[in-house]
Amino acid sequence: MGAMRWPSESELNVIRTKVAEMSGRDSKEVRVVVSPYRICPLGAHIDHQGGIVSAMTINKGILLGFVPSDDSQVLIQSAQFKGEVRFCADEEQLPKTGAKLNDSSNCSSHEECGWGNYARGALYALQKRGNNIKQGIIGYICGAEGLDSSGLSSSAAVGVAYLLAFESANKLIVSPTENIEYDRLIENEYLGLKNGILDQSAILLSSYGCLTCMNCKTKEHKLIHSPESNGQNNETKKQFKILLAFSGLKQALISNPGYNSRVAECREAAKILLQASGNEGLEPLLSNVDPEAYEEHKVRLDLNLARRAEHYFSENRRVVKGLEAWASGNIEEFGKLISASGLSSIQNYESGCEPLIQLYEILVKAPGVYGARFSGAGFRGCCIAFVDGDRALDAASFIRKEYTKLQPELARQIDDDEERMVLICDAADCACLI
Repeated sequence: MGAMRWPSESELNVIRTKVAEMSGRDSKEVRVVVSPYRICPLGAHIDHQGGIVSAMTINKGILLGFVPSDDSQVLIQSAQFKGEVRFCADEEQLPKTGAKLNDSSNCSSHEECGWGNYARGALYALQKRGNNIKQGIIGYICGAEGLDSSGLSSSAAVGVAYLLAFESANKLIVSPTENIEYDRLIENEYLGLKNGILDQSAILLSSYGCLTCMNCKTKEHKLIHSPESNGQNNETKKQFKILLAFSGLKQALISNPGYNSRVAECREAAKILLQASGNEGLEPLLSNVDPEAYEEHKVRLDLNLARRAEHYFSENRRVVKGLEAWASGNIEEFGKLISASGLSSIQNYESGCEPLIQLYEILVKAPGVYGARFSGAGFRGCCIAFVDGDRALDAASFIRKEYTKLQPELARQIDDDEERMVLICDAADCACLI
C-alpha cells in the first residue's frame, strides 16, 4: 500500500470554496492551516514525571481555511459544530474557569457547546505575550470525522491551527518553540486544562520519516531519522502503516484508582525514593530519582507505588531502546517495545478499561502487527498499532471481526460504515500553512 497524501486536493478545494462563500473573496486567496493529530508510540504516562517520550504525527487532523478580514472582525464556522464564532481580534480575552471544548456550561444559542473557545484562547495567548493583534480572520475549520475524543490530541491540533492562522493574518513571525508555549497558555491558562506540552510539541516539531523524542524534564527535543529518511539503502527496512482501532467509547470509563490518583502515587513513590537516597530536597518526580537508587530502595514502596515506579523506569528504558531500534530500521523490535509499553500500562500503571484492553489484546494478535498500545490512557477512544504495510488490510479485517464478537454494542456505535472501526494511516509532517 502506498502512502496516502493528506490533505487531498479535493479536501482543500472544499475548504477554499466554503471560505470564499463566507467572505466573498476569490478561493485562490484562501490559506489553509494543516494541523495533524499525533500518536505517541513509546513513553506512556511518564511525561508528568519528567520522562522521555516519543511521538509522530499522522495524516489525519485539523484543516482551517481562512482569509484575513477587512478589519478586526473574527468569523469562524465549523464542519463539526453548529453556530458560528464571532468576536473582535482587538478585544481583550479573559481566561475561562476550567472550560472545555464540549463543556455544556459554556453553550449558547449561537455557538454549540462553546467550540470557539480555542479561537479565543489563541488570541488570549498571543495577547499575553505582548503581540498586537489587530487583524481578524474569516475561517472554516474541520477535523477528521470521528477522531475527536480518541486520544490523538485533537484539542492541541485545533489550538495550533488557530495560532498559525492569526499569526499569518497579522504577519507575525513565530517559531515552533514559541507556539508550543502559546498553545500551553491556551490549554493551561485560558481553558484551565492541567496537561503538559507533549501534544503541541509533537504537532509543531515532527518531521515526516522521523520519530520525535522529547525529554519532558529538560524540554529538549530531537528528531530520530530512520535509515530510509537518511537516504540510506536498507533492504531490510519494512514499510509500515499505522492502524487506529476505535473502541466506540466516547466518554471515559475511569476505573479505581483514577488517573489523578496515579499521578499522585508516582509523586509519592518519588518522595520515598528520594528520601531513602538522601535527596529529599529535590522535587518529588521520578525523573529526579537515579535508576540505581530506585533499584536499591524500591523494596520500601508498597505494592501500588512499586507498580507505578516500575512502569516509569521500565518505560523510560523502552523509549531509549525504541529510539535505537527506529534509527537502525528494526521495526520488529520497535513494535515489541510498543506492545510491552501497552502491557505495562495495564499491569503496572493500571490504566485502561475492559473494552480498550480487549482491543489491545486483539491488536497484538492481528496478522502483520508489530506492536500496539492505547492511544492515551485507555479509558475511551482508540488503540494504535504499527503494522506491515502489505498486511494492513488483513489486520484491519481481523480486528473488526474479533472486536465485534466481544463488544457488539460498542462496535455498532462507531458507525454504520464498518471501515471506520479501523483506519489505516501514514506518518505525516508537522503543522504548516498552505
